[in-house]
Amino acid sequence: MARLSHLVRRFFGSLRPGGPAASEQKWAEAQLLPGEREIWVSLSGPDRRHSAAVARRVQSALGPSASRPVLAAALLHDCGKLQSGLRTPGRVVATVLSMSVVKSESDAQRWSASSSSWKRAVGEYRRHPEIGAHLLAEAESDLLTVTWTREHHMEPSGWSLEPTIARALHEADDD
Repeated sequence: MARLSHLVRRFFGSLRPGGPAASEQKWAEAQLLPGEREIWVSLSGPDRRHSAAVARRVQSALGPSASRPVLAAALLHDCGKLQSGLRTPGRVVATVLSMSVVKSESDAQRWSASSSSWKRAVGEYRRHPEIGAHLLAEAESDLLTVTWTREHHMEPSGWSLEPTIARALHEADDD
């Protein structure tokens, strides 16, 4: 039920146009390497607002141990969603399909390879952690940033980061 309420909040939040406040935008960009910054500024306004809020919660939870790579992980964990090209209505449908039809990694791979542009977009949306990790590796992000982007939808037993950091990132995101 918590996941559903989170998704409802995210949906209504995504309907509000615009990115984070200028001060938050500046703070977030200061946490990122040049290649990461290029990726982050290409996110939609609602996605940048969400990621900046996640990063601030991580910073609050971890205090001084919230290093630049940890904050970059919070800011960029969903960057793989860019490749799908889906906006809010398409993301809602993709999320529902991910819970009912495109549940496994093999389903997502198959949909990503579809000749249908819509199915391909849904498959890529479902695979956003893997796609985002690849984008960040190409941008020369820190290994921690790349790793969390890849692992952020895994069960805790699959996380490879230091548990305190992984838990803070996960709890701050709530999705």
